Amino acid sequence: MLNSNDRTRLIGVTDEIVKNCDANNLLCNISKKKIISKESVVQLVNDIVDLIYPGFYGNQAIDQINLQHHLKSEAHNVFQQLTHQISNCTLHECEKTNDACQHCFENSQEQAFQFLDKIPSIRNLLLTDLHAAYRGDPAAKSYDEIIFSYPGFFAISVYRIAHELYKLNIPLLPRIMTEYAHCETGVDIHPGAEIEKGFFIDHGTGIVIGETTEIGCNVRMYQGVTLGALSFKTRPDGSLTKGGKRHPTIGDDVTIYAGATILGGETLVGSRSIIGGNVWLTHSIPQDTTIILAEPRLKTIENHMPVDYQI
Repeated sequence: MLNSNDRTRLIGVTDEIVKNCDANNLLCNISKKKIISKESVVQLVNDIVDLIYPGFYGNQAIDQINLQHHLKSEAHNVFQQLTHQISNCTLHECEKTNDACQHCFENSQEQAFQFLDKIPSIRNLLLTDLHAAYRGDPAAKSYDEIIFSYPGFFAISVYRIAHELYKLNIPLLPRIMTEYAHCETGVDIHPGAEIEKGFFIDHGTGIVIGETTEIGCNVRMYQGVTLGALSFKTRPDGSLTKGGKRHPTIGDDVTIYAGATILGGETLVGSRSIIGGNVWLTHSIPQDTTIILAEPRLKTIENHMPVDYQI
């Protein structure tokens, strides 16, 4: 139980907390309209994944008898959720600019329809990613194992969903989706990146793929790889200039091994090249090129005398 002094102190503390939180505080989302719920977006992601992979991610057993009913029911559910979330995200941005749109809900419905139209093509792309994972990983015992358990494949799945929404110019929602996958898998793929078919991420933890990255067909990538920006243009006041090509372009059939860092919007890795582990690359290389670090030297101490050994 609080005594009178403690109660007075608690009232004073809470008054200061309330006073500190106003409409001008960037840490406070004070909205007059609809709210964005990260938990609802996560549920939406999982429902879309279930729609793409029926029988893998949901709680219902699927057979040929109930497949049609399940997919139609799930598609209807996704349409309703997606319309709601697009509307919330759009209204959130409109309200920030005092440019409330009277047609946000109608536009959100149209965008939800456009996304559902893309489900077959998303599934076809993911099928090429699945084949790439099975071909590229000798530890993969089956396709089912990859869909059920591979974090890299899940991250790619969420990216391909979010990328289609990103192309529809929907604010906030695509990024919330890919950051959910980032939290779950350790793989950070910006929804704006352009990634062609047959993409395989092995292990995955620590991978970063920036917004303006372009990746060709049949690229294989291992853990800890960064495809990032080399430098940022600034305005006279020192603030960063948004937009522009900041991240590298990776050609077809490229393999990038663990820990490699490739930076810069003008950096092009030619097709069929191999980037070795821990390589730091900030310039373009032609096709059919292999880049590796020089062999390290191991220094040991024997009888208190340093001795160098060539590895």
